[in-house]
Amino acid sequence: MARTIFITGGARSGKSTFAEKRAREFGSSLGYLATAQTLDSEMDERVRRHRERRGAEWDTIEEPIHLSEALARCDGQYQAILVDCLTLWLSNLLLKYEDAAESCEERMHEDLQRLKSTLQGMVTPVILVSNEVGMGIVPDNTLARMFRDIAGTANQTMAAAADEVHVVISGLPLKLK
Repeated sequence: MARTIFITGGARSGKSTFAEKRAREFGSSLGYLATAQTLDSEMDERVRRHRERRGAEWDTIEEPIHLSEALARCDGQYQAILVDCLTLWLSNLLLKYEDAAESCEERMHEDLQRLKSTLQGMVTPVILVSNEVGMGIVPDNTLARMFRDIAGTANQTMAAAADEVHVVISGLPLKLK
């Protein structure tokens, strides 16, 4: 079983940069599993800046929904795989499942458990990046509160399953586990 490293922190805390640095410690050939969907020009620009910062040493795999399957397909091909980010993946799932309100959380929980299971069987080290979203105000609508709760539960689940856990605050990583 390969190592799973979980990195969390607030928006613009430096967690992606730290995760990239941590991944490079495993050597090269590196896989970057991107969960973002570029649905507008601002997101296009964010993705462009991320790719530019990473450079050519990374293979980028884009998968907004089927994260477990994408990880399984990439297993053994890289020295490390960085998933950036778990929070966007959860957001994509929530929007996919939101019409099935009564089973939305249950379906997302199943996807999360499938991810946990996939990680346990990996031979390639995986670094998961996730936002810490529960430290601000309580959102004013049901969907946003559901997302905050699901993200908090997902972060707890992944942190418990990970071999190593870091939080990044103001660009400074703190090892928790």
